[in-house]
Amino acid sequence: MRVRFAPSPTGFLHIGGLRTALYNLLLAEKEGGVFVLRVEDTDRSRFVPEAEKDILDSLAWAGLEFGEGPGKDGGFGPYHQSERSELYTSVTEKLIQSGNAYVAFDTPEEIDEMKERHRSKENPNPRYDLTTRGEMSNSLSLDEEEVSRRLGAGEDHVVRMKVEPGRVIEFEDAIRGLVSFESSTVDDQVLVKSDGLPTYHLANIVDDHEMQITHVIRGEEWLPSTPKHIFLYEALGWRAPTMAHLPLILSPTGGKLSKRNAEKQGIPVSVSQYRDAGYEPEALINFLALLGWNPGDERELFSLSELCEAFSLERVGQSGVQFDLQKLQWFNEQYLRERSSESIAGQVLETAVSRFGDVSLENLSRAVDLMKERMSFAHDILDASFLFERPSEYDEKSVQKRWKEDSGSTLTRFIERLERLDDWSTESLEGDLKAMVEEEEIGMGKLMFPLRLGLSGSPSGPGLYDMMVYFGKNETTERLKQAVAQLP
Repeated sequence: MRVRFAPSPTGFLHIGGLRTALYNLLLAEKEGGVFVLRVEDTDRSRFVPEAEKDILDSLAWAGLEFGEGPGKDGGFGPYHQSERSELYTSVTEKLIQSGNAYVAFDTPEEIDEMKERHRSKENPNPRYDLTTRGEMSNSLSLDEEEVSRRLGAGEDHVVRMKVEPGRVIEFEDAIRGLVSFESSTVDDQVLVKSDGLPTYHLANIVDDHEMQITHVIRGEEWLPSTPKHIFLYEALGWRAPTMAHLPLILSPTGGKLSKRNAEKQGIPVSVSQYRDAGYEPEALINFLALLGWNPGDERELFSLSELCEAFSLERVGQSGVQFDLQKLQWFNEQYLRERSSESIAGQVLETAVSRFGDVSLENLSRAVDLMKERMSFAHDILDASFLFERPSEYDEKSVQKRWKEDSGSTLTRFIERLERLDDWSTESLEGDLKAMVEEEEIGMGKLMFPLRLGLSGSPSGPGLYDMMVYFGKNETTERLKQAVAQLP
């Protein structure tokens, strides 16, 4: 089995592209096959110089390692379409000689005029096909002498495939079953552009054939193009690979998760945005794997190796699946909690030092220990600034609602107890607090609330006794004295 992921460097790697790459990798690993990366860079008008680096970096960050591709020659290179032009030229000549393709000289303006002539309520989107090609400037409507003259003069021209009506083009999709198209619904697609470079439709099937690709797994948006590809395989006498078209990723409100649609709803589109936002790569991969594929049991958490073992195309659905950012965050929390506190601390240490000054890896690791169950991302620890510096202000609403006239005096009496305490452990601190509550016959909240507010400036946070142990005796008492002095 040989599968391929063939992105075009016309923009940064889309989240849907990463899912396509993942499914290809999973199938190859499951079946002991080869995962090929091919860069389809023939669209020079939309080429983005930094896009290829982003694609490679994003795949590496996500842990998806290709077996063949740029820098990993497996004997089927080169792996950039821009370096394979001789192949496309010879195949194009073969298609023209067999009568399955023809040369066309029409300008964009002439094509627009043709479409306007034929546009009607019954035919709102006229095509360049059997019904219109005869009135256009091409090698089917012009005599050989005129075609030779124009080619000799170097006139701009394209090569189109010649699709005849009355045929049924069908193929067996590994996900959708038997799919068929009437050839009358297929236009005379451009195969070679006026700049001499092939379009996706030609280069795609030539490369898949030459690279011996056995399975083409791609998004549902390519389904309408598949009859064009099947037509070319048949015209060239080649065996088409097994096709599998993945369900669309939908936005939470419905419709395809396009860049514009996603941005309106605050959903990152490119893989690099997820990386920069602090998502764990394993969490994103786990989430994407289940976005269209059902493992057949209740499991939700899978390592990449477990996904490889469990994956099958038979369990990939046909219906579009909604993208749920909250569910992705849940996955992220699960994977974050599996990491050691020291590794999380190491990831954010540099930022912590620049923001809070002298912060050690050990102290930051202890802070992560306190907050890990409350964190969604590694950088969330930096939002808990009270763990690294004394609060400069206190939550106003909480002060107004729950800081009473006697809160300061109650806290002062507890400070005096803390200063006499020798055993600074969670058990000892809890015992001392409960003892004061019982002795003075006050409610637990009457002491715990001002205590928490004095330590963190907030009514919520990590476990109270754990926080006091983290700060230590001197810092704890100093923070509480500061609160007594500042609060009314």
